[in-house]
Amino acid sequence: MFMDLLDGGVLNVALPEIQQEMGASSAALQWMVAGYALSFALGLITGGRLGDIYGRKRVFVIGMALFTLTSVLCSVAQSPGQLVAARVAQGLAASLMVPQVMATIQVMYAPSERGRPITAAGALYAITSVLGPIIGALLTESDIAGLGWRTIFLVNVPVGVIALIAAIRYVPESRSETAVRLDLAGVLLAGLAMLLLLYPLVAGREAGWPAWTFVSMAASLPVFAIFVAHQRRKVDSPLVPLSLFRHGSFTGGLLILLLAMGGVVGFFLVFTVYLQDGLGYDVMRAGVTGIWWGIASSVFAALAINLLAARMGRLVVQIGLLTVVAGLLGLMWVTRSLDAEVTPGSLVVPLLLGGAGMGFAISLVFDFALSSVPLDDAGAASGVLNAFQQAASAVGIAVVGALFFALMPTGEPGGAEWAADSSDAFATAMWLPVGMTLLAFAASFLLPRQAAHHDTAP
Repeated sequence: MFMDLLDGGVLNVALPEIQQEMGASSAALQWMVAGYALSFALGLITGGRLGDIYGRKRVFVIGMALFTLTSVLCSVAQSPGQLVAARVAQGLAASLMVPQVMATIQVMYAPSERGRPITAAGALYAITSVLGPIIGALLTESDIAGLGWRTIFLVNVPVGVIALIAAIRYVPESRSETAVRLDLAGVLLAGLAMLLLLYPLVAGREAGWPAWTFVSMAASLPVFAIFVAHQRRKVDSPLVPLSLFRHGSFTGGLLILLLAMGGVVGFFLVFTVYLQDGLGYDVMRAGVTGIWWGIASSVFAALAINLLAARMGRLVVQIGLLTVVAGLLGLMWVTRSLDAEVTPGSLVVPLLLGGAGMGFAISLVFDFALSSVPLDDAGAASGVLNAFQQAASAVGIAVVGALFFALMPTGEPGGAEWAADSSDAFATAMWLPVGMTLLAFAASFLLPRQAAHHDTAP
């Protein structure tokens, strides 16, 4: 899970360097991030169910081995198309690996003990948001052995080998106690529906939004409806147990991940490009500028988990989401007010606000969402949550990225006018993450006041 989360952070900061070396278009840059998220989303629900059927440890080990291998393939790519293809394969490998983490926690811990490891896994997001940009900047800037940005993928190899050895030696095997089968028809329907929706969102802007993009997105709706009808009829081992959505905690947690993560992932992509292409920062300065968000996320995630979760419950998530909105609005105000005069120091306070809010909100969402899920559905539930999160990431990258790149100035980069126009483009694009996070706040009222296994502190 750490490798998966870290991978996105290190790539974002290296995107302008990749664009310069490979001559990649802005659409290709989006595909390098969204292609991973898309394949990850398509495979996650299936990956969770495969763990239920064939053993979570076994599937995790296979996924980790493939993730390590595809990281090597990313590092040796010679063209934007090759890198996008390797990233798609890497996303599929991650979809086997990641769902087994949460599912294994569900199985290994009693309900009364499950909250801390689940919320700690959520806090891992905050830690990697600090480490990702810094590691990506250091590896790219240091140009080890003349490899440049390629080292951001090679760093996964030793980490993957260590994780494989640890998993084989220390992680117990588990699977569903009831007989389950893989719903192949469900896999195909879910994959087709998500592909029809997400592909045109990523490819549409570069193609000039031809008619087929809108037809494709519209066609995803009846396919989704057919998928739901199929799941209702499939009593034996459905791909997505629809009974999960009877729990307000699961539905609310899923919607928060869908909306908040989609908005924030889209923000991080355009923020990194804005700093380097818009303001002319080098890769190290851009990476260091963004760490304030990650530092605040780590600190406030720990505070939420250790001190506030049992006492305040849902209120922590809600305060966090509103604080994210405040941080994003602060970034909009700073960039629009200062234009070409934006400095790293002027961004510190809004980045701290946004990061603190994200640490509060996301560190507890998985705990709420999975607290009432039956053990036999643990893998599928984890897969559904992660699939919606990754699908939202792809949508956020596509929509926020499309608006930002459409508003960015054209011509030769550099100069005060270019920086000012880039700042206006960034500030305008930020309305989308703000709106998505406000919708996530509305969805938070579906959560119970306390996660099921928390006792309210006196």
